[in-house]
Amino acid sequence: MLRRSRRPFGLRSRLLLALVATSLATLLAAALALFSPLQDRLREQQASGLTAAGRTARPGIEAAIRRDLRDVGVVGLETSTALRGLAARASAQVAVTDVAGVPLEGSVPPGDDLLDVREVLATNATTITRQDDRQRIALPLNTKPPFFGTLENPRFPFYVLVLRQSDAQVSRTVDEVRQAFATAAVVGLGSAIILGLFLTTTLTRRLARLRDAAVRITTEGMDAPTPLDESSDEVGDLARAMGRMQEGLRRQEDARRQFVATASHELRTPLTSLSGNLELLGEDLAAVDFDREDAVRQVTAAQGEIRRLRNLATELLDLSRLDAGVALRSEPVELGEVARAVAAEFALQAHERRTLLEVVPPRGPCWAQGDPDAVARVARILIDNALRYTPPSTAVRVLTGYAGEGATLAVVDDGPGVPMEEHEAIFERFRRGAATRGEGGFGLGLAIGRELAQRLGGGLELEPATPHGARFVLTLPIELPAGGVEH
Repeated sequence: MLRRSRRPFGLRSRLLLALVATSLATLLAAALALFSPLQDRLREQQASGLTAAGRTARPGIEAAIRRDLRDVGVVGLETSTALRGLAARASAQVAVTDVAGVPLEGSVPPGDDLLDVREVLATNATTITRQDDRQRIALPLNTKPPFFGTLENPRFPFYVLVLRQSDAQVSRTVDEVRQAFATAAVVGLGSAIILGLFLTTTLTRRLARLRDAAVRITTEGMDAPTPLDESSDEVGDLARAMGRMQEGLRRQEDARRQFVATASHELRTPLTSLSGNLELLGEDLAAVDFDREDAVRQVTAAQGEIRRLRNLATELLDLSRLDAGVALRSEPVELGEVARAVAAEFALQAHERRTLLEVVPPRGPCWAQGDPDAVARVARILIDNALRYTPPSTAVRVLTGYAGEGATLAVVDDGPGVPMEEHEAIFERFRRGAATRGEGGFGLGLAIGRELAQRLGGGLELEPATPHGARFVLTLPIELPAGGVEH
């Protein structure tokens, strides 16, 4: 009795571990791809927005400075009002410095680091810097005091607009994204674990049912219940395959049992008859008044039983060769010649049964591809089968020719025929038709013939004869001999 083994890392544990590891790897990759550039991207967007706000407000601030210089001679109220509006809109600290870096209006002290202001004064270009975790934007203003034209470098700016904004909002946004990601990761990982547990549990239970079914087949035999799984996935396919395998094994087992029973009966009958014939023959030989005619009858009967045993041995040998996959030759075979040679072997048997065995002459040579011995074996099976079941004073005809893309050898008899529902069953091993008229046999001949035909690349079929009887047709690929011409 097979016992269910418990492994610390069975299929369920490995699948669940693989699912969790995949989820963690995905989350880690997503975190690396998201958080690393997120803060830099937000800072770039912050600097871009701050620069855009400064450039948008620059014309108004320049106009305010010009009005202050015209009205009061220095930067004053107008400029301060414009700067407060910009600070409110941009949520930033804003100021205007002069060429010396001294803040004239606004709330941004230049501090000790005036590199950005000096760079703007030197290049007349906007600069973006970070100071003390703050974004700092410096833009040149085109407005100049009246005396600026007398200076050494009149083309450089005199006033600089400075905007400074803290990174706190960026940090808060990154923290919020990080927290949201962590929450989503926990929920996603938990969902993956729950789903993984459900899927792996369902899968392992279904596989366990299949394993238990296999154990029952091992212990109880082919009569054990067939595993059922109607799902359309791979496990369902496996269950259905096991069911088909079990059904096939059941048929093989039934065939084996039927073969053993049939073989026991068929062997016992000729052996018993043969033993009786030999005993009677021995009595005749020992008798003083030797009865020659009775001895001849006993010898003839014994020879008939020996032929039955020889046929059985031949069929079993053919069956073992087919199962062993013995290679067959492939060469041109003239079917008319094979038909005539095999028919000659059955001339005496046909005469004894008062049956006309006729090989219908073909129009010309009929060449096929195959193994000559195997083709002859199939022909023997078909002719012997026809002679067994055709009534006396009837005919068995053997015809060869071409049909479509194949060469054919057909055996037609005037026997009782085969019911339509048995057309395929008679080609199974150990199966015999219902209308056998008590003829002996093991139900192996036609099965061997079809398997040989298929091994040769052709087929063996039963076609309905008109108006009665049976027509068995062997079809093989066409192959002409080297240098031959088809007629």
